[in-house]
Amino acid sequence: MAHDELSEVDSTSGSSAVDTRDRASAGTAVAGSDFQNPGEPPHRLRVTDTDPKANKRAQRQVYTMFYLSIAGSIFAIAAYMAFPIEDGSTEALRLNTLFIGLGSALALFGIGLAAVHWGKALMADKEGIDIRHPVQGSAETRERAVEIFKEADEESGFGRRTLIRNSLIGALLAFPLPGIVLFRGLAPQNENPVELLSHTMWKKGTRLTLDPTGAPVKASDVTIGSVFHIIPEGLNEEHDRLEQKAKAAVLLMRLNPADLNISPGRENWSYQGIVAYSKICTHVGCPVALYEQQTHHLLCPCHQSTFDVKNEAAVIFGPAKRPLPQLPIEVDADGYLVASSDFHEPVGPSFWERS
Repeated sequence: MAHDELSEVDSTSGSSAVDTRDRASAGTAVAGSDFQNPGEPPHRLRVTDTDPKANKRAQRQVYTMFYLSIAGSIFAIAAYMAFPIEDGSTEALRLNTLFIGLGSALALFGIGLAAVHWGKALMADKEGIDIRHPVQGSAETRERAVEIFKEADEESGFGRRTLIRNSLIGALLAFPLPGIVLFRGLAPQNENPVELLSHTMWKKGTRLTLDPTGAPVKASDVTIGSVFHIIPEGLNEEHDRLEQKAKAAVLLMRLNPADLNISPGRENWSYQGIVAYSKICTHVGCPVALYEQQTHHLLCPCHQSTFDVKNEAAVIFGPAKRPLPQLPIEVDADGYLVASSDFHEPVGPSFWERS
């Protein structure tokens, strides 16, 4: 039986449970002392506050990092020009990406590290409490806010540390330049981009080949439920194969012909249930590479646009606004799958159609 101290009667003293109710047990006792505000800890001066040489050294470190940021921005621009990717070679693309990335990283980290070091070593170092008001302050409060901004400028040294300030401004101005220069590579030079994006390597008689080997595909190799990543024959020999592949990549699938809902005029675009659709998503151009065998849905992994292969790759979910373009196909005399023509509409994001 549990031992209850509150109900126990002391036979020797004659005291009852009533005598013990005012005594709290050890598990429920609460200290009644008041909480004392410990205050703020003693302020500790930094080395830069007490040693002028350390202060000067910190200033040099800050503006040197800002200058390194500027150097990184210039290096990224130089790398873009020194390692062109017009030939489409993998080595050129690798070097271009590597050195532009290193320059951009140096530009960004230089600004970040310099700003942090500036704040920790040189700006005013004191504790303060700001009271946040739920509504707009009075005119006096707003005037005081302006004064605080002026005090902050004075404490940070932004106005008087001209070398640091100018190097910061230079780094911030230089940092976006690599990105601006890279815009040069987003559109073809001396050519109409609308015309280029409206056509691909596909034409009548071009064989469908496997990506990346370039081996031709026979209709008998494509079984129901299978999916193949396809490129045009001869693409690997093109000098601009990456650009061509970005437009001409295709997904090849075979369904039960009875499951296909074919629009008038497209009766000859498929062969015994074999259909080919552009691999480039009509949302922002990501590769549509996920195929659900049971539902015959194609899924874009970037933004989850979903296309129904049974219904001519119509959009059934996600942000894409139009179906994937279909590549008309047929079989040649040797049993290989070939294109009947190019796509009948531009591939990729819908904004490419606007001229």
